[in-house]
Amino acid sequence: MSKLGDLGARLHRGEVGYDFIGNRKIWYGISILITITAIVALAVRGLNMGIEFQGGAVFTTPKTDVTVSQATEYAEEASGHDAIVQQLGNGTLRIQVGGLDTEKSDQVRAELAKDLNVPETRIAAELVGPSWGEQIATKAWTGLGVFMILVVIYLAIAFEWRMAVAALIALIHDLTITVGIYSLVGFEVTVGTVIGLLTILGYSLYDTVVVFDSLKEQTKDIRKQNRWTYSDIANRSINSTLVRSINTTVVALLPVAGLLFIGGGVLGAGMLNDISLSLFVGLAAGAYSSIFIATPLVADLKEREPAMKSLRRKVLARRADGTARGESDGDLQEDALAGEAAVVGQARRDRSSERRG
Repeated sequence: MSKLGDLGARLHRGEVGYDFIGNRKIWYGISILITITAIVALAVRGLNMGIEFQGGAVFTTPKTDVTVSQATEYAEEASGHDAIVQQLGNGTLRIQVGGLDTEKSDQVRAELAKDLNVPETRIAAELVGPSWGEQIATKAWTGLGVFMILVVIYLAIAFEWRMAVAALIALIHDLTITVGIYSLVGFEVTVGTVIGLLTILGYSLYDTVVVFDSLKEQTKDIRKQNRWTYSDIANRSINSTLVRSINTTVVALLPVAGLLFIGGGVLGAGMLNDISLSLFVGLAAGAYSSIFIATPLVADLKEREPAMKSLRRKVLARRADGTARGESDGDLQEDALAGEAAVVGQARRDRSSERRG
């Protein structure tokens, strides 16, 4: 068995583990700091919106020896606006200029033809009106809102409302961080970016639901024992699925990293950055929030219940009594593990009885 596989098995059995719930305030603080940074970046720098949202024109030139920097200078001089120039694989240039109407677009096209020394008819121009971008933005916000509502309803039915609330907070956390990164690095926000943002929500929910399912399974009959608190079992659930979450996240990040760093960075296919950055940051943030935010939030909410408070008092009293009798830490740990096994075992026996009945 590989070392990682052996570690995963030991985590699943509870032989080793990290106290995610006990150290949750540290991770809450880190998340709050990152979120505040993202919000400040949005307020100060804003987002570099593509022409799909602000309107403008896209000019595609024939193959030319003009460099990207030279073409950028020509386009900005001709239009009076900032320009984004990308060199395509066949040697042509894609020149994007925001804030242009039809008349101004024709003038810029003529100026570019002179500067680039190519026939004006060889430069393809595509004009995008701001109203179309507003429609796209409205539909994107509508889709996001519907998605959030459906997610909350589903999780509340399949699990419980506390898990639905925790998952919603984790999703908002992931979106805020991703948008903040876009503001900090200045990447252009396009329709591809919106698609990437909507896509990462599914990945983020996947890891969260895996832990929630394990937690629901192990806490079905938690009140029938007095050795294990809800937070203890929540921590065990995270540890038992930790390697799986890491593996799925790494496998998902590798191709996205190829798009972002090799396709967009090395090969210069800048259009790949639109969607790849949102996917890369969102996937990483989703894995982080599923482990360090969502499940600890569920534990916090659950421990506020009177029944869970009562259970916690019983568990702590039992452990204190064991310490007073001189039991070692190892004995107490084995006792706790036996309690956890009793909870899961009882749940399995109940399901077997139901099937036989």
